[in-house]
Amino acid sequence: MLSRYQQLEQFLFQPLSIAPLVFFRVFFGVMMLYHLYSMTVDHWIHFFYVLPDFHFTYPGFGWVKPWPGEGMYFHVALMCVAATGITLGCCFRLLSLLFFLGYTHLFLIEKALYQNHCYLICLLSGILFLLPANRACSVDAYFRWVKPSTQVPAWTLWLLRLQLGIPYFYGGLAKLNYDWLNSQPLKLWLARRENIPFIGELLSSEWSPFAFAYLGTLFDLLIVPALMWRRTRWIAYALALSFHLTNSILWEIGIFPWFMIGATLLFFPSDLFRRWMRFPEVTADEAIAIPQAAVWRKLQVACLLAFCAWQLILPFRHFLYPGDVSWTEEGHHFAWHMMLREKDVGIRFYVVDPATGTRGLVKVSDFLNERQISRMGKDPDMVIEFVHHVRDHYRKHLGKDLQIYVLNIAALNGRKPQLLMDPTVDYCAVQRSWLPQPWIVPLEEPLRAEGWSAPLDQWEHILDLDVPPMMRPAQLSTASP
Repeated sequence: MLSRYQQLEQFLFQPLSIAPLVFFRVFFGVMMLYHLYSMTVDHWIHFFYVLPDFHFTYPGFGWVKPWPGEGMYFHVALMCVAATGITLGCCFRLLSLLFFLGYTHLFLIEKALYQNHCYLICLLSGILFLLPANRACSVDAYFRWVKPSTQVPAWTLWLLRLQLGIPYFYGGLAKLNYDWLNSQPLKLWLARRENIPFIGELLSSEWSPFAFAYLGTLFDLLIVPALMWRRTRWIAYALALSFHLTNSILWEIGIFPWFMIGATLLFFPSDLFRRWMRFPEVTADEAIAIPQAAVWRKLQVACLLAFCAWQLILPFRHFLYPGDVSWTEEGHHFAWHMMLREKDVGIRFYVVDPATGTRGLVKVSDFLNERQISRMGKDPDMVIEFVHHVRDHYRKHLGKDLQIYVLNIAALNGRKPQLLMDPTVDYCAVQRSWLPQPWIVPLEEPLRAEGWSAPLDQWEHILDLDVPPMMRPAQLSTASP
């Protein structure tokens, strides 16, 4: 009898057709070319990477910077070359590694641009570099730069399936929260889609947000098992197709729906791809073109298990922080929390010269672009990073250390607004940290049946906020430092 490890190894290294990998390689390369083209024609490179003097970064990755001058344009052009090489299977290992490093570099430069599908692209491009997807239907195989083969070990396909299944399942788990199950923020969003032809009136009905919330949760939790079971596979894919097309119509989420429509096909049996692409049948006694040394196999298995454990555990890290993750944002990123919150924010930065008592307001638009401003106030960590940037700016130009206090009022999923950050703290002296931050004010406002509708410029007059005297208009000097 085989041990459990031997059974696992036997499962991971059983031969499968290379056809699904070839399909994914070509599909991924084409989608990335379109993605990069869209970024270029929409002037993302100039507006988000070249023009800003300041970029929000992820803790620990502040050293990742954009290239100077025209460097970012060359960076994206090189990534287009890499995506073309991936599609054609030309210099596949080198160019897939180049694309992985290049896209991850873009991803890490600007935290204000975080989207779950961009994180997924980083992961999938890194996985693609490890796969022998260029051993058939590729320039590399044609010129015998690699040994051609129509078979690959099973772990290559299952690793892709796992990485594609995680956003579905963990997105469903994240929806099992009080706000979502009470149809928020869907109720707010769908009400704004009432002008969509044919279905607008339907979307604004009372039952529509609950239907979207509960059916969406069930879809995310059950779609992967349904795709894996032969009897429900075609029905499940039809539902996935409808789900992603609906998302594309209702929400502005880039290439994600279209990418997932194609990538989800990998849950179909490899033999279906083999017949469709007219590859030869897989024979169990035929040798697979991979190293067979026992030590090498054990190392592969260990790396696979470590990567899978990281991907399965990391999304739960928000449980290490107190409070609602949609409010505090601590542990929100890299956890597949998709479309769970609408957070309206009113934020001001008060600068105080402790030596003279001079006070003033920071003109945020002098430092940030529109996207950065819209994202910054929702995430306390980004607020701290911005305060540090302003602190260093004044230190450089005025030659003195100033104090910066923040009035950050936020409304989560239609709740009445409240303080998000302690206004009495000098945030110049607060350091960024992975640890829970005590200056984040706990969420106390209850969920409302109807969303808060008062205009932002009236919040301070309506709300009874306990703020320091320096933040009261009568006490504030009109002269900015």
